Amino acid sequence: MPNHTPDHTPAQPSHEASEPVRRIELHSADGTRLVATDRGDGPPVLIVHGGSSSASSWEPVAAQLSRRFRVLCLERRGYGVSDPAGPSHSIAAETGDVLALAASAGAPVLLVGHSSGGIVALETALASPRTCAGMLLYEPPVAVDRPLGGTALRRARAALDRGDPDRAMAIHLQQIVGMPRRSVALMRLVPPVRQMMRTYAAAQIADDEAIEALGVGLDRYAGLEVPALLLGGDRSPRHLRDRLDALAGVLPRVHATATLPGQSHMANLSAPGEVAEIIERFADSVLR
Repeated sequence: MPNHTPDHTPAQPSHEASEPVRRIELHSADGTRLVATDRGDGPPVLIVHGGSSSASSWEPVAAQLSRRFRVLCLERRGYGVSDPAGPSHSIAAETGDVLALAASAGAPVLLVGHSSGGIVALETALASPRTCAGMLLYEPPVAVDRPLGGTALRRARAALDRGDPDRAMAIHLQQIVGMPRRSVALMRLVPPVRQMMRTYAAAQIADDEAIEALGVGLDRYAGLEVPALLLGGDRSPRHLRDRLDALAGVLPRVHATATLPGQSHMANLSAPGEVAEIIERFADSVLR
């Protein structure tokens, strides 16, 4: 559920060449065709990107990590070049997707989940804790005490069903993500951004609905004995930071909570070097 307002802090340049990228095609338990990128060698890190984006949004981070780790970036169903999500989309189906890719690693993975991809990572760890050596969760929109979207989500679905993806995404960004109306209006004036919003509208609303279908409350994670690092930006919407704090109070094995100064919900693009360094340090503690 990215808010598409990347900060403009420049990434630190690197003078080291990244590892060549390999492409993986595989099928999930329900037959859905999935595509992932695979680069580097070493202990495995598996990245699950957020909504309204694709695996390419994490390529700058993956490039740095691949110097020491094998990095798998899943293209989630409905996004990029993997198969569409389908009418019965669910987080459980996406959990199966992650497990299918993790099986190809041949060892427990460090799961990195961003935004709604963080929900998928949480549910994957819950379903198969032995698959996960650890999980790094970047601002997952967990439903702490109320549904993720509620009536706003129903309005977004109605707009999408009547053929108005622009309106559906405006509702998502303003009333679910919490972006200011002016920011959303400015985004819609930039043709490439507006086209991206239209392209991902159906997948994004299905993403919101799948999260909402999990219900409200975090008790389901209270027994999840997988080491976790929780990551946030100090410029992210307040509700995302509050959700992260609530998750920190429930998970039994929180390694640390890291805050990226000057960053928001898309630091994987605006500060990939900083994000990669945090992942590296955590990976060193769990991928032994």
